[in-house]
Amino acid sequence: MNGRWRTWLLVGLGLAVVIAAVYFPILRRRVTTTAKIQQPTEEQARRELTSPNPSNTSDPVVKTRMFWASADQTGLAPISVELALSPEPVLRAKQVLNTLLAGPVDPELRTLPPDAALLAFYLLPDGTGIADFSEALGTSTPSGIESEQLAVDSIARTLEANVSQVKRLKILIHGQEMETLAGHLDLTQTFIVNSKAAQPGSYSLGAAAKPPRAASTAVNAPAGKAAERPRQR
Repeated sequence: MNGRWRTWLLVGLGLAVVIAAVYFPILRRRVTTTAKIQQPTEEQARRELTSPNPSNTSDPVVKTRMFWASADQTGLAPISVELALSPEPVLRAKQVLNTLLAGPVDPELRTLPPDAALLAFYLLPDGTGIADFSEALGTSTPSGIESEQLAVDSIARTLEANVSQVKRLKILIHGQEMETLAGHLDLTQTFIVNSKAAQPGSYSLGAAAKPPRAASTAVNAPAGKAAERPRQR
């Protein structure tokens, strides 16, 4: 009796080894294939990281105009893109700016650094949009009045084309008001997005920048109130 059980046990173990030898490689290939399919690319991961407000599936898909660099690198050119956009202006502004940051198909036509991110966006009752970007916007934007102006203009014109509620634009870097973007373009003022909302103290698109001031004027107040801070003359 003991001999029979021993024989059956050895046969069972042998079958188990054979089945494992055949099945495990198949299982491993399936797991590897599934992992490759589910693993996001570096670009997808970056876009998810820089898109804190993804489009809702119920948002209508509309044609938007994104302003990236023109093919001859002499200015901006509108590119039509179909996006699911929220009717709510703040969320809508975040969606289009995150798309602008993600960049065009041709990386040579970028206007904003690939490592820059939108941290927050606020809309004041007077129509001033406050866009708070990560430090990379200032540290990675090429220094020079043309490249800095191109970056700001692409932000302002993209908002103008897609978010009518935004009349003016204030740019902050990590919650602070900076003297310049990358050494030349003055960021202490607001930029006109809608020309009908022009007012003293605002720059129109393509305006020349003021020389940097000697003293720092970093804004330590909440970003949403930065644009309303009285200035010393």
